[in-house]
Amino acid sequence: MTNPYWNGYQWIYPRQTSGMAVASLVLGLVWFFWVGSVLAVVFGHLALAECQREGKQGQGMAVAGLVLGYIGVATMLFGIIGMAVM
Repeated sequence: MTNPYWNGYQWIYPRQTSGMAVASLVLGLVWFFWVGSVLAVVFGHLALAECQREGKQGQGMAVAGLVLGYIGVATMLFGIIGMAVM
């Protein structure tokens, strides 16, 4: 639980950031043999659902992880198709 702070008028309780959104972004950046891309897509979708359900922060990181993950998956598929054609 994050600590609340007083802004002069009321106590402010900051929202927590989704851990799955952070994981999605990191895995999307790493692309570890394209396994990271698949996991980035999975964690990205789970993070978006968690942010919407529980009101957590991290939608931008989840979307960035999804975009990078889908780019990695597309690259992997084009590579497999290219190898199969040759």
